[in-house]
Formats: sequence, C-alpha cells, structure tokens
Amino acid sequence: MNIGKSRKLGKTIEEIEEGDSLSVTESIEDNQLLLYLGLTNDANPLYIQHDYAQETAYERPIVPSIMLMGIVTSAISKHLPGPGSHVVNFSVNFVEPVYHYQTLTFEFEVIKVDKRKDVVTISVEAVNEEADRVLDAVVMVQPPILIEESEEVNE
Repeated sequence: MNIGKSRKLGKTIEEIEEGDSLSVTESIEDNQLLLYLGLTNDANPLYIQHDYAQETAYERPIVPSIMLMGIVTSAISKHLPGPGSHVVNFSVNFVEPVYHYQTLTFEFEVIKVDKRKDVVTISVEAVNEEADRVLDAVVMVQPPILIEESEEVNE
C-alpha cells in the first residue's frame, strides 16, 4: 500500500563516506515532554513533577533518556543516511542529565562504512548550551537499499 506521495530515499551505502557529518540543534520544550509522556504512559515523577524532583539529587525534572535517543534516531532517519535507513544497533552513554528547556547540539559523524555488511557506524556526541557533554552514542545504521540492489544480491 502506498500512502501519500513518494519520498526521496536517503543516501545509499555507495554515497556515504567516513567523515560525513551532521549537526542538529534541539530545544527541549514542554509540549515535546508531555507528548512523549502521554504516548508512552510513562508516569515517572522525576520527568515532570518539580516538587518531587526537588527531593532528588537532580533537584529539578529531567528529560527521559529514551526521548534523547529518539532525537538521535530521528536525525538519522531524516538526514544521515536519511529516509529508508534503519538503526540496527544503538549504544549510548548518558553522561549528564538533561533538564527541561535546555538546548542541545548533536554532532554526528560517520566513522565506518562496511559495504560488505551494508552498515555504517555513526558516532554521536551531544552538548548543552554550556558546552557540557550530555550524551555519547555509537549507532549502526543500514542505509536505504534500492530495489535494484536487493534484487542483484538475491541473484
């Protein structure tokens, strides 16, 4: 079933090189947090209740870790490699907590292109507006595969 207009595929493995990079800046706002919490039914008071968070080591509500992972996978799906790509492995370290209303800059860099396995490895680092590193990740991604390429593999 084809719904809507056809979309352009992202970069194929042949179009990606080690050193390709991307920078994405995101501000964490209330509407994003409330949407995430509503969709996941995540009721952890550390994420939304200021009086609760004041009693913890964080002192104020923090952004859910999985929401930060979503920003990373979204940038991969939209930009590098782009539409049609698929995350096959995700390793992440949450270095520092991220608080509501912070602006983060995510730096992506292709560190390995494995044409035999049809996978690219992308390093990701995120910093907040004070330049504090808050996230490090390594993501293995299968770029989009054109129908012609997959048919050739099966022959």
